[in-house]
Amino acid sequence: MYRDRLRMPALWSKVMSPEQAATLFRDGMVVGMSGFTRAGDAKEVPVALAERAATDPLKITLLTGASLGNDIDRILSDAGVIARRMPFQVDPGLRRRINNGEVMFIDQHLSETVEMLRSRQLGPIDLAVIEATAITEEGHIVPTTSVGNSASFAILAERIIIEINLNHPAALEGLHDIYIPTYRPHRDPIPVVSARSRIGMTAIPIDPAKIAAIVITQKNDSTARIDPPDDDTRAIAGHLSDLFLHEVKKGRMGLTLQPMQSGIGAIANAVLTGFVDSPFHGLTMYSEVLQDSTFELFDAGKLDFASGCSITVSGAWYDRAILGIESYKPQLILRPQEISNHPEVIRRLGVIAINTALECDIYGNVNSTHVNGTHMMNGIGGSGDFARNAHMAIFVTKSLAKGGAISSIVPMVPHVDHNEHDVDVIVTECGLADLRGLAPRERAECVIGNCAHPSYREALLDYYRAAVRRGGQTPHLLEEAFAWHVRARETGSMRLPIGGLVSTTP
Repeated sequence: MYRDRLRMPALWSKVMSPEQAATLFRDGMVVGMSGFTRAGDAKEVPVALAERAATDPLKITLLTGASLGNDIDRILSDAGVIARRMPFQVDPGLRRRINNGEVMFIDQHLSETVEMLRSRQLGPIDLAVIEATAITEEGHIVPTTSVGNSASFAILAERIIIEINLNHPAALEGLHDIYIPTYRPHRDPIPVVSARSRIGMTAIPIDPAKIAAIVITQKNDSTARIDPPDDDTRAIAGHLSDLFLHEVKKGRMGLTLQPMQSGIGAIANAVLTGFVDSPFHGLTMYSEVLQDSTFELFDAGKLDFASGCSITVSGAWYDRAILGIESYKPQLILRPQEISNHPEVIRRLGVIAINTALECDIYGNVNSTHVNGTHMMNGIGGSGDFARNAHMAIFVTKSLAKGGAISSIVPMVPHVDHNEHDVDVIVTECGLADLRGLAPRERAECVIGNCAHPSYREALLDYYRAAVRRGGQTPHLLEEAFAWHVRARETGSMRLPIGGLVSTTP
């Protein structure tokens, strides 16, 4: 019975169908929707909106926390509803429209979106669509499996549509820690002093008079597509374990390490899974997305506590981690992403940040977003929030892609998301480059020697040696710096033709 979840009787008259709720949208609206990496997204109202657009076309600016599940981005983009999208997405159909220039995509650090809304640099938000576990007696919103930007969307929006999802366990209530920073320029410090810190409320405080519609749903989150660990990811985890043991030996941290962050995706998840068989224990996480590896580390007795802003797991873990959330609840907090990703907190806690790169260059610049420098994949996400402020900023990638046709270590990345000043460590299955305290020429030798695949290493050394002969603090052959990417665009492979040589012109 939904009234057990809708505990403010004055709101019972607001319950309606998704189709009725979809009539509240107007052309040109700025809409904030809940959802962060396939978790906690509204599931019925967006579909009804797309169906309405088939006979009553309209376009909106769509803001979320991160990516949406249940094919919502595809459904809305196929219906021509999305004119502008921010700050992150992963849908192939939407990606195609972005790269064709049909949808204007604003790629943004995940900590910044609501800061810009709050200071009126973006917005205002006309309508928020938020998935809820429940609505309290006061009319406040209890989120589901993510918080993301939902709290600020609901607080700042003129009107709110709430989807109460009965498929989510009622036990999710109490998991969340909703804290909204005070306004600049006289903001109070954010009082998070450990991953365990609780500083806010368990529900999103709103004026219930803003609730325009309530829709009752029964649909699960999309599950993550997470590949199991393979030899390469196990090798990457092994290199990281060796690095951390070295830090312990040097007295820079203990076997409990420092709070860890891991980006979304199969490689980062597999790397953390590797810590199940490590000597480290009593670990904590201060991250965005809590994936399968979080719960594997809990069950292995390695992880004591995890703070994030969403829970996104594979189908194999859904029943255990989501429907069985009660057993993990004492060890978890879900926060707004402006807190999980806040530079002040990340730096205070000394977070160890592990994120995935598309490619890295020989000096340590990282491209996380653009294939061949031009075509958007997903977005920068929160990796920049963490890399700039972490105790140790680590980027991981397999050394090869496309069956060896593409090297992930290149002379110069054609798009920079994280520059060399924010990157401390690069790891591939081939080895680890600790770049802390190294000058550019030392960094190049370290990255090439330790991280490049042997099939590309000599070509990288040829390029670097020729660049050194030309000179400079950061030696490059500007006329050849992107030759590998041009070759990949034209032939599908970065490999030099037989007998091909890198220029040695001084």
